[in-house]
Amino acid sequence: MSSTAGLILTCKAAVAWEAGKPLIIQDVEVAPPKTMEVRIKIKYTSLCRTDLYFWESKTPLFPRIFGHEAAGVVESLGEGVSDLEVGDHVLPVFTGECGDCRHCRSDVSNMCDLLRINSVRGVMLADGQSRFSINGEPVNHFLGTSTFSEYTVVHSGCVAKINPLAPLDKVCILSCGVSTGLGATLNVAKPERGSSVAVFGLGAVGLAAAEGARIAGASRIIGVDRSSKRFEEAKKFGVTDFVNTSEHDRPIQEVIAEMTNGGVDRSVECTGNIDNMISAFECVHDGWGVAVLVGVPSKDAVFMTKPINVLNERTLKGTFFGNYKPRTDLPSVVDMYMNKVIRFSSSRTSFRCVIIIRC
Repeated sequence: MSSTAGLILTCKAAVAWEAGKPLIIQDVEVAPPKTMEVRIKIKYTSLCRTDLYFWESKTPLFPRIFGHEAAGVVESLGEGVSDLEVGDHVLPVFTGECGDCRHCRSDVSNMCDLLRINSVRGVMLADGQSRFSINGEPVNHFLGTSTFSEYTVVHSGCVAKINPLAPLDKVCILSCGVSTGLGATLNVAKPERGSSVAVFGLGAVGLAAAEGARIAGASRIIGVDRSSKRFEEAKKFGVTDFVNTSEHDRPIQEVIAEMTNGGVDRSVECTGNIDNMISAFECVHDGWGVAVLVGVPSKDAVFMTKPINVLNERTLKGTFFGNYKPRTDLPSVVDMYMNKVIRFSSSRTSFRCVIIIRC
C-alpha cells in the first residue's frame, strides 16, 4: 500500500485555461482513484500534435490538462483493480481495453466500446467527476490521460503494465505515435517480404510505419513528404526512395506508379491530408494493392476516387492506434524495443515530467 494512498495530492501541472493561450504551471489537487481507476506518478511525457490540435481548438472544455504520451509508475489503486500493483511501470493510453465488450473479445478490433478515445469528455467514467481541481474548482481531463501533470488518474483499462527495465524516457512515445505507425504497417497493411511500400508523411508516425515495413522485409520503401530534409533521417528506418510532393506538377500517385511499374503493393498514409489520402489509395497496384489510412483529416474533408479504382481490386483500410489492444499488445511492443527489433525517431522528444512542469 502506498503511503499516499487515499490522500489528495498537490502537485505541479501545466494547465490550459484558454484555447491557444500559454499553459500555466501551477499547483493542482489530484484526488485518489475511485473504482477501476489508477493514480500514476508521471515520469516522462512527450508532446504530440494531437495535444496541439485540441489546445488550439475552440472546445468549451477549459481549464484542461493536456498530454497523452507518457510513462510512469503506479502510485495507488482504486477499488476493483486487480491486475496492477503499486510500483508497476506503466504506459497510460488514450484508448482502452475493458476486456468484456465485443471489440475487446474480437481478434481483429481494438475499438473498445467503453474506453475508446473520447475527446469531448473531461471527467472520469466512474462518477462523471474530475479528479483534478484548483482551489476546489474542477479542471478537465484530456483523453482520459492528462499527462502534463506530475500525477494523474486513469481508468485501469487504459493502463498497460510494461517491463520494469524499459527506459521510460524512450518507451513513453509508444503510448501513441510510434505504435500507431508501426501497427498500421505490421498489423493492417501486412506487407510481404520483398514487397514495395509507400509511406506518406515522414514525421514520427510515418517513420514508425517505415520501420514496420523494414521489419516485415519490404525490399523497397518509398517515403513521400514535402520536405527533402527528412530523407536522411528516413534512411535510418529503411526508406530507400524519396518523393518530394512539392517537386511534381502531376498527381503523386502517377509518379509512384511510374516508379514501380504500376503501383506499390502497400501504402500507409500518415498526414491526414485528404489529397495524400487519395494519392495513397490510387498509388497501390491493382489486383492486390492495400492502402491504410492513419492520419486524421479535417471533419469536413471528403474522400473521392473513381469507383473503377475499387473495382480493380484495390483495398482501402483505416486503422486506429495501429490495431493494437493497449493492455494486451503494448507490453510486447516495449519488448520489441528492448530486444532492439525496433528503433525510434529522434523527431519525437520526451521530457522528464518534473522538469517540464517546473521550468
